[in-house]
Amino acid sequence: MTDPYAIQPSELDQLPDRDPEETAEWQASLDAVTKAAGPHRAAYLMRRTLERAEGNGVALPKLLETDYVNTIPTAAEPAAPGDEALERRITAWNRWNAAAMVTRGAKHGVGGHIATFASAAWLYETGFNHFFKGKEADGSGDQLYIQGHASPGIYARAFLDGRLTEAHLDNFRQEAGGNGLPSYPHPRRLPWLWEFPTVSMGLGPLSAIYQARFNRYLTARGIKDVSESHVWAFLGDGEMDEPESTAALALASREGLDNLTFVINCNLQRLDGPVRANFKIVQELEAQFRGAGWKVIKSLWGNAWDELFQLDTTGALVRRLREVPDAQVQTYQTRGAAYIREDFFGKDPALVELAKLLSDDKILECFHLSRGGHEANKVYAAYKAAVEHKGGPTVILAQTVKGHTLGEGFASKNANHQMKKLSTDEFKQMRDLLELPIKDSDFIDGVVPYGHPGADSPEVRYLQERRAALGGPAPARRTHAIAPLPSASEKAFAAFDKGSGTQNVATTMAFVRLVKDLVRDKETGKRWVPIVPDEARTFGMESLFPSLGIYSPKGQTYEPVDRDQLMYYKEAKNGQILNEGITEAGSMADFIAASTSYATHGEAMIPFYIFYSMFGWQRTADQMWQLGDQLGRGFLVGATAGRTTLTGEGLQHADGHSPVIAATNPAALSYDPAFAYEVAAIVRDGIRRMYGEAAPGEDSNVFYYLTVYNEPIPQPAKPSGLGIDEGIVKGLYRFNTAESAGLSPAANAARIQLLGSGTAIHWALKAQQLLAEDWGVAADVWSATSWTELRRDALEADAALLRGEERVPYVRQALHGAEGPVLAVSDYMRQVPDQIAQWVEQDYSSLGADGFGLSDTRDAARRYFGVDAESIVVAALAQLARRGEVKATAVKEARERYGL
Repeated sequence: MTDPYAIQPSELDQLPDRDPEETAEWQASLDAVTKAAGPHRAAYLMRRTLERAEGNGVALPKLLETDYVNTIPTAAEPAAPGDEALERRITAWNRWNAAAMVTRGAKHGVGGHIATFASAAWLYETGFNHFFKGKEADGSGDQLYIQGHASPGIYARAFLDGRLTEAHLDNFRQEAGGNGLPSYPHPRRLPWLWEFPTVSMGLGPLSAIYQARFNRYLTARGIKDVSESHVWAFLGDGEMDEPESTAALALASREGLDNLTFVINCNLQRLDGPVRANFKIVQELEAQFRGAGWKVIKSLWGNAWDELFQLDTTGALVRRLREVPDAQVQTYQTRGAAYIREDFFGKDPALVELAKLLSDDKILECFHLSRGGHEANKVYAAYKAAVEHKGGPTVILAQTVKGHTLGEGFASKNANHQMKKLSTDEFKQMRDLLELPIKDSDFIDGVVPYGHPGADSPEVRYLQERRAALGGPAPARRTHAIAPLPSASEKAFAAFDKGSGTQNVATTMAFVRLVKDLVRDKETGKRWVPIVPDEARTFGMESLFPSLGIYSPKGQTYEPVDRDQLMYYKEAKNGQILNEGITEAGSMADFIAASTSYATHGEAMIPFYIFYSMFGWQRTADQMWQLGDQLGRGFLVGATAGRTTLTGEGLQHADGHSPVIAATNPAALSYDPAFAYEVAAIVRDGIRRMYGEAAPGEDSNVFYYLTVYNEPIPQPAKPSGLGIDEGIVKGLYRFNTAESAGLSPAANAARIQLLGSGTAIHWALKAQQLLAEDWGVAADVWSATSWTELRRDALEADAALLRGEERVPYVRQALHGAEGPVLAVSDYMRQVPDQIAQWVEQDYSSLGADGFGLSDTRDAARRYFGVDAESIVVAALAQLARRGEVKATAVKEARERYGL
């Protein structure tokens, strides 16, 4: 059978052989070794030769896998500083309290996870004691992405450190009454401790990469030197199945992010069972990361294995470890020595002989307990190698046992992720194993006690001394006392008040023009972070390329093909634009890093991420939720918005629902502006609220979502009168009346109120004219800039009423006294305008673009969905006919006249 991976003659023809005789000698040597010493010896020599070639800088494809052994042998391990005995005691207390907290909470039915931290305890403790820099260190300290299910262990350490009390621990997952601890890392719920929400698996590793990259961006642009900050991401091996987990590995290596380390807790288990039952997840991850250009450090086996490896003179042990699938490794964890002798050692005569030299206790020590991720010296060696590596990112693959130290009932059991408590007897066994001074009498009424050695104990003093030396407590989030950013020049915003005259301008272009003026502001211009997923030209942003530059750590090492043009493609080491290529997920990760820089680095940045509206919330809504949870601030801009506005692109590009998804996010302020001056007013208010002087009761930890359109239309001047800006921000104001529009309705004319958002207001304005000219109906037109903000205000008013406070929703105030029924229309599904229906005192109906999009002209698409001006007229007449204010026959006549 032909080897499918062998180099075929056609491939060899592409590689000229300048010395065929020498080549033949090398091949003959390999054949001789294979024949005399066997294929394993030949493979060993080839691997070592390739490693030597790589070390000498010879350009060869890298080995993607190494043997299933530690990357750093015991003899090469550096001596770990500190007091290992005290660190062991600290870790024991944290293991105990983490398990006690979850078990006590289980009585209230709130759940929790014990086994993850049990496997990862030393991965965290070694970092906290020797590596993780706090906020008082140089730069901004380190950024820690903690594995979500390990949170009980982090709380336990904060308890030992004095940052949490027993009352806090007893309120784990019980937050409603105050003084509670969120289940997972949630900055919005515990903002002084957690920086990064991570339990939506896959988002942590993606965000960590872009955070490390954003740190470089801040330094390169001269905003703040954070070159001493290191990003640590703690991940599960099962989590790596999420596509987001590995989506940006190439970016990290391409940009040489040696300020980034992934620590993957390879306990070989995911939520239901083995991660790779029939395979080896460590080897798979090694190949994946090596192939992407990362340095890989494997810490698999503990010190007890040293004797076994020394006895392995034939390489049989290493070969056997490489072939045993992960699920079988788990089985060894739960079986006795006899089973392991037969199943593991019995497969090879050389191993049978080796096993004869081992006692049963030695076999059980190796296969039940001794893992690289459970031994401080192994973890320290791996971390030290990671932070000293230069030129690229590092991943540490640390093998552990899920449920380690929790007893035989937990360790490596498939169900241990769902096991929420230990029995009293199991706790006593754990106490004895960890050698903790907890008495049987401390278990009162069967309740497991918390353990603490005392605020002045050697353990606590050591812990606090180590953290002081490393720059303060960790993890920790600090909102720095940052002065409000100076207001941008009013001229930039006022430029849109006069309208565009006869010039056709889309609101997408209006936003881009506004940003071009804002980034030139002397005070705040440098703080804008434009983010684009390879669509800048679509949105008319290419003019920003030469003026701002596109960030690249290499600058521009080539001459761009359009160098002789005014708007040439310019990359720069201090470039301001983040153009991420075709990755909405990566762009959102950029946005999150920039939007939280005010807390992470004490530097307020103003990111705006502009994207096809269809490919924003629909594709990355989970990251938008992460953004809100992380208290991010900035502007998301859904360009080429609407279901009928983007002609020709069809179903997959026709956004009719992003405001619905946005409405589900409490941190998102969602706007659908119709006119350029509205865009300016909303952005101005957003800058004030998020970066300036927020009004009393306003939350600054919000982000704005604007939908803007690619339909060029003459932009009207801003109407005169009081309350226009307030109405724009609150979500509704009257744009005109039939009289102010010059339509001169009869004194007794039937009247209707037309509410439109975004591009739909132009259909409403045309319908206003048709209603007057063809049917003698007076219509007033209102701009509904935010259906969602109107609804939220109304919900708050309802809640106030239940508290006995008198408050009228803004939408009711605005429409109070408006004559006739209300007809609302948008370029989105009817669910969007229907958000306010129950608070409108007039008769209410709506039109929208429900269903799937389609390819056609704008006019045809609007007629298809029944939202064009003529359809609005028919719907308005039907509404008035039901009230007896126009003849019933008018509806049929209108349908026939307009060909509906």
